Amino acid sequence: MPQEMESVIPLNMAKLKFGAGATQELGYELRMLGARKVFLVADPRLWDLGALDQVKEVIEGEGIGLRIYDEVHIEPTDVSLQAAADQARRVEFDAIVALGGGSTIDTAKAANLLTSYPGELYDYINKPIGRGAPVPGPLKPMIALPTTAGTGSETTTVIALELLDMRVKTGISHPHIRPTMAIVDPLNTLSLPPAVTASSGLDVLTHAAESYTIKPYNTRPMPTSPDQRASYIGANPISDLWSGQAVEWMGHYLRRAYFNGYDVEARTYMAMSSTFAGIGFGNAGVHIPHALGYPIAGMVRDWTYPGYDIERPLVPHGIATALPAPACFRFTAPTSPGRHARIAEWLGASTAGLSPLDAALELPGAIIRLMRDLRCPNGLSALGYTEADIPEMVEGAWKQQRLLVGSPRPVTKADLGRMLAESMELW
Repeated sequence: MPQEMESVIPLNMAKLKFGAGATQELGYELRMLGARKVFLVADPRLWDLGALDQVKEVIEGEGIGLRIYDEVHIEPTDVSLQAAADQARRVEFDAIVALGGGSTIDTAKAANLLTSYPGELYDYINKPIGRGAPVPGPLKPMIALPTTAGTGSETTTVIALELLDMRVKTGISHPHIRPTMAIVDPLNTLSLPPAVTASSGLDVLTHAAESYTIKPYNTRPMPTSPDQRASYIGANPISDLWSGQAVEWMGHYLRRAYFNGYDVEARTYMAMSSTFAGIGFGNAGVHIPHALGYPIAGMVRDWTYPGYDIERPLVPHGIATALPAPACFRFTAPTSPGRHARIAEWLGASTAGLSPLDAALELPGAIIRLMRDLRCPNGLSALGYTEADIPEMVEGAWKQQRLLVGSPRPVTKADLGRMLAESMELW
């Protein structure tokens, strides 16, 4: 008999509080969780901005013990995550708080995982790079307070990391990794520099657009049991609502937040779009742009994104996924022209009078115009890559089968190579 196809849409998400000043309710929420000793993972730059002192005061104001780890690595690596876990093992705590961007939140997730259960990162890293072992059970309660608007890590089941020896980015994914709660306070994002605003905003775009165009959930085989269902189930009517709204807000407010960081309305809607995109892609998944983005970030040699306060070579995650996105969506446009066209319209493109496919093919240009306005690098060649790097990038992307399985169009290594070649120079 033919294999039965998926018919169930699970929606799992963290408890959420959103709004200006929501940070002040952190102590209350920790008390409701019964926390007595907290391990706070924080971006060290937040000391200078006063945000870390504020959160410290809120936690200690509830009489809760506190230990702070502030050695977070931007774009975490296997080495940096292991270092955080080693520090956490030396501390007694019953709840964990993350204050910072996606790097901080992912570091806190890893520390929570590796202190809750014995094992190494490679035990949990997704196959075929790691063993892909399931997380044995629930972790300690965790509350995430994002200070950027892009990763959506406060709502997701994923830890993203770079493997230094392999020069590739990958991930760990399991429902137990999701934070217990997200407290999203737009005021915590007002100090973001323009470059970080651009990169994190483009992360919102790729998350939401990929989850909106990913292979539908009901075209996948039904799992043999509920615990075998993948975290990323594919496009579905529920995730479409979150992802579609995230793209629309991002298209309207990202440029405003980039050019005026103190535009509170723009910052509020960017924070909301980040959270919405996190819920959308955390349920549906992402596909080719993220698969290509991992080797693009992992193979960097000597390029650093201007405006980032960091000296080592770095391609921020949002830039790494956005640069190949025009070519990727050009490739996937025929699979769902209406969805691709709607994204193009949300980004400001005019599709009136065009055929469905021609309207869909307006999306690559809309993304390129946005990146150009945000003063992004104009392609992979601007990062120092050449055509000679494409084979290694293809191999790195091909290892991301947990993402490529969601491609709405069957994709080969040759297809990935063509998309990378098209991404060398965008304008």
